[in-house]
Amino acid sequence: MERERLGSRLGFILLSAGCAIGIGNVWKFPWMVGQNGGAIFVLIYLLFLAIFGIPIMVMEFAVGRASQKSPVKMYQALEPKGTKWHLHGYLCLIGNYILMMFYTCVSGWMLNYFFSTAAGKFEGLAANEVATAFDNMLANPFEQILFMAIIVVSGFLICSIGVQKGLEKVTKVMMLALLAIMLILAVNSIFLNGGEKGLAFYLTPSLQRVKEIGIGNVITAAMTQAFFTLSLGCGAMAIFGSYIGKERSLLGEAVNIGVLDTFVAFVSGLIIFPAAFAYNIEVDAGPSLIFITLPNIFNNMPLGRLWGSLFFLFMTFAAFSTILAVFENIIACTMEMFGWSRKKSSLINIVSMFVLSLPCALGNSLFAGFKPFGEGSVVLDLEDFIVSDLLLPIGSLVFLLFCVTKKGWGFDNFLNEVNTGKGIKLPKALYGYLKFVLPVIIIILAISRIWAKFA
Repeated sequence: MERERLGSRLGFILLSAGCAIGIGNVWKFPWMVGQNGGAIFVLIYLLFLAIFGIPIMVMEFAVGRASQKSPVKMYQALEPKGTKWHLHGYLCLIGNYILMMFYTCVSGWMLNYFFSTAAGKFEGLAANEVATAFDNMLANPFEQILFMAIIVVSGFLICSIGVQKGLEKVTKVMMLALLAIMLILAVNSIFLNGGEKGLAFYLTPSLQRVKEIGIGNVITAAMTQAFFTLSLGCGAMAIFGSYIGKERSLLGEAVNIGVLDTFVAFVSGLIIFPAAFAYNIEVDAGPSLIFITLPNIFNNMPLGRLWGSLFFLFMTFAAFSTILAVFENIIACTMEMFGWSRKKSSLINIVSMFVLSLPCALGNSLFAGFKPFGEGSVVLDLEDFIVSDLLLPIGSLVFLLFCVTKKGWGFDNFLNEVNTGKGIKLPKALYGYLKFVLPVIIIILAISRIWAKFA
């Protein structure tokens, strides 16, 4: 059967960026900036994005494009005989499933908040009542399952239509709408009375703030965010590499996607910080910033219901773009493993994903007694730890070693694939950095994350 293709270069860039642009950008990035001293964190983050986020993305694209296979089969097409690199392909598929087990639920929260805000459910609530509303939503099993199910079913149905007619078409519209909504929200925030203080915090480097937090802490946080923002290590990017031709070199495409990913994260800050300062809200509020802090801001803002609805629609699009990308990966893998048609794979995975997502959806109700990391932790925290702290760093390291070692695909084959086509070329001089320095950085980062979790 002939492999499906994406219809355009724009489709490839928006799909890959959509996979990278997720909750990590629009939810985590602003509160990480808030907790780590503002503008200096942003500058360090950009440096790390360039030195190890982009190279790993290029490697995923290269393995996907050279093999023309999904992650479960791509290593078989490229690995030397007798080697076991292909075992990582199955780990990629497992990682995609575990990621979606909680991502579908969090995407459901975004959709739920869009409808709740549009319906005016938060209007007139005091700050503590908004916090209670969030807790009540988490503890309501029916609500959690309903919105998770909407995300699962709609995601797989879109992918079942096909790469070009379903996935690419919907993602293009959704991503362009996401960018337009962001810019409208950012302009509104920037011109709020008192918003200029938020812009100053966000855009003006402050050594004093970094001193208070500790430069080591800021560097570690920026490095972690840069590494995990691009959804690397589980083959989610490799699948899109397998759907494109060889007209363009891969470094240039990865840079475009990295820029778009960073633009979305950056503009999220332009939305949140001016609004937070205009209404005297703490910018280092942490994860509660989106679901508790921002609804309070919208409650006090002129036309707050409109701005709040637009914001949570934008959040839903950001989350759903990742859902579609990873669902496509799962569908492609199961099609190649079992010889299923696209429709059969989609239908079976709707049922599988719904069942697998239930523990997270019920994590604050039926399974509230399960506290994997002690008091305050839930099922979601365990699933996130397995993916973010174990599978993504291990996967990124495997992709890296596969591309640069003689016992893998080999650096010359990798370089030839990356540099095929028009655009920026990857210099051969980077071989030493990619083989000896980058693996050490990934290992140190992974160990530090695990240490921080249990220390």
